[in-house]
Amino acid sequence: MRAPGLAALATALLLAGCALPPTAPQGLGPTEARAAILRVLPAGLADREGWAADIHAALAAQELPSTAENLCAVMAVAEQESGYRADPAVPGLGAIAWKEIERRADAAGVPMFAVRGALALPSSGGRSYAERIDAVKTERQLSEVFEDFIAMVPLGKTFLADRNPVRTGGPMQVSIAFAEAQAKQRPYPYELRESVRREVFTRRGGLYFGAAHLLGYEAPYEQAIYRFADFNAGRWASRNAAFQNALAVASGLPVTPDGDLITPGGAQRGETERAALSLAGRLGLSEASIRRDLGKGEGAGFEKTALHERVFAYAEQLDRRTLPRAALPRIELHSPKITRKLTTEWFARRVDERHRRCLERIGAPREG
Repeated sequence: MRAPGLAALATALLLAGCALPPTAPQGLGPTEARAAILRVLPAGLADREGWAADIHAALAAQELPSTAENLCAVMAVAEQESGYRADPAVPGLGAIAWKEIERRADAAGVPMFAVRGALALPSSGGRSYAERIDAVKTERQLSEVFEDFIAMVPLGKTFLADRNPVRTGGPMQVSIAFAEAQAKQRPYPYELRESVRREVFTRRGGLYFGAAHLLGYEAPYEQAIYRFADFNAGRWASRNAAFQNALAVASGLPVTPDGDLITPGGAQRGETERAALSLAGRLGLSEASIRRDLGKGEGAGFEKTALHERVFAYAEQLDRRTLPRAALPRIELHSPKITRKLTTEWFARRVDERHRRCLERIGAPREG
């Protein structure tokens, strides 16, 4: 007769033997990753250990593997956008802010003398808002002035409509709107001291949300340069620009490869939609299905839609060659901070060069 506990013990051992071991993590381990980052960071950078820890944590907290490619991607953007400064100074920011205020006052139909009168009022720190604007050196400082102005002055809500004009910030110059949306989708791993907006201007927060924007989505790219373009132009912009190039071939119509498939609001048809609709009969797609597929260009999986597949198939048949599935969007960059002609392609290529140099340096140190 078998002992009563033997059967249970045998079952437990059997189940234990069938349990799958945890999947080995991809990329470098924490110690290796931080050591690799330190080999690349500038020698004179203050708190290099802190930067290394926060760069690795930005990936680890989002389950993004700490591969050399990913680590260097984050560092390349941070180097390009801020020179590894959590809250970089912007030359002439006070003057830039005044020009933006005047532009918004004109757009809102608010007399500038009324705006100046409101900005002459004392702010929470004692100085007037105008004095604080004149003294700002960084976007964090300017953002805090506008936050105070919106909260304390009635005209602030009317004039700015509760929208802080400072839209990007931190070491990777990530979109604050993106960071706020991301924090709703995935819990922020650090203590939220004041707001997501203010976290963007910190080293840890700026790197965390920047890494999410750069790497935290699936994209059909074989080269990192297209992610860098997307970081500047919006997710999947490079995939969409390649589709627009193919659409121009298929339709014979001019289509600007800017990555935007439907005009904002969708009230009017843009050139991309008009070109696609001109192919409806040849593609065997209805107008409704074309518009539906174009709407999927703002997310993952557009490359699997009937519209995308048939446009490429028809264009390649006409052109007798395989067309690229990713292309650098053709976009001129406009911002109060930009004083010369810059494009998304310029940004992507600059970051890609930094990425390549980083990959050359991040390898294991030589012996001897």
